[in-house]
Formats: sequence, structure tokens, C-alpha cells
Amino acid sequence: MFDQVAERYDLTNDVLSLGQTRLWRRRLVQALDVRPGERVLDLAAGTGSSAEPFADAGAETVACDFSEGMLAVGRRRRPDIEFVHGDATALPFADASFDAVTISFGLRNVVDTEAALAEMHRVTRPGGRLAVMEFSDPSCAAFRTVYLEYLMRALPSAARRVSSNPEAYVYLAESIRAWPDQDELAALVAEAGWESVRYRNLTGGIVAIHHARRPAAPHAPDAR
Repeated sequence: MFDQVAERYDLTNDVLSLGQTRLWRRRLVQALDVRPGERVLDLAAGTGSSAEPFADAGAETVACDFSEGMLAVGRRRRPDIEFVHGDATALPFADASFDAVTISFGLRNVVDTEAALAEMHRVTRPGGRLAVMEFSDPSCAAFRTVYLEYLMRALPSAARRVSSNPEAYVYLAESIRAWPDQDELAALVAEAGWESVRYRNLTGGIVAIHHARRPAAPHAPDAR
């Protein structure tokens, strides 16, 4: 499905989010607080639009995705970024390989959320950082009703005008409705071994960014 929408994926996302996607990505970069020289893993990176800001900030950025079609578009667009084919539930990276790991709008597409969070924990160094950006549950009940009407009615209709595979966006709407809310996702992150879990709502809770850290390695006892 993602292979089929790869060529117009970024354009479609900009249209369907009413231009909010770029703002949300800037907030994610701020949340992860990446520094030059750090090694960053961007999961479900697709065509690399989510990985670009980290690379532009001077981080050694690895973009990983399950869709070869998405990766092919990304490699053409940004040959300076390393694109790797990989399964989020069995990542092709060694333990403690990255200073920070992030995933944007992709965790709900992984077949096993808990396994993916555990794998992200495994490949992050002790003391390293996690940021998960995902669609979430609007905090205002009235706004939530309007939002769900948009998801199930307007979004698939708009997708037919700009996407190469509009049926994929019916799946998108359904997957967002079925996704855990902010507190439920925070609990899943903590259960995977992350600490200091917190989240920040964007655009009234349509999107939330969950932050966490991998616990630092314990200090070795003094040899006395």
C-alpha cells in the first residue's frame, strides 16, 4: 500500500493536514533536541521528509522504513541521508547504536506496537532519547466530533483528488480512530522500559509527541 502512494505521499500529507505537517515536524525536532554529531534513527521515515531536519541540524541520520517504494523516492531526493530497509519489530541495528530514536505517524502502522517500542529501546544508548509523534485524541469533546467527521468523510474524499491510491487513506482514517489515546500510549512506552515519559499535545490534541529516555547505565561499584 505504501509503495503505491510513495510518489505523491508528501504532497498528499500536506493537503490532508491543511498544511500542518511541516509545523508538527518542527515541533518534533525541538522535542528531540538533536545536536550536531549525534546519531539519530528515524523510523517509518518514508521518503525522508521526517529525517531531513535532523540531517540538516548536523546529526548522522539513518532513515529506516518497511516500504521499498518509499525508500526509493527518498534516496532520489536526499542521497546524503542513509536509507535502510527494516522492520520496526526486528531492527537491523546493534544494541545501543543511536543517541536518539524517533518515529512520526508510523507507530500505529506497525503490527506489534509493544515490540517496536522495545526494539527502539534496544537500539538506543543508555540515557538516549525517544520521541514518538502520532495522531491522537482531541482534548475538546466538540472538536473531537468535528475531527472524526473529517476523518471518515472529508479525508477520503480529498485523498481521491491528490493521492495515487485514495483507498489507502480510508485505512488511514480507520487506523487513527482505533489508535490509543495519549495516556494509553504513554503507558505502553513506559512498559517497554522507557522512563520520564511525558507528552505534548499539538493542534488541540489531533497530534501528540511523546518523549522519553532510556535509563542510564548504572555506575560500576568502586573497586575497594
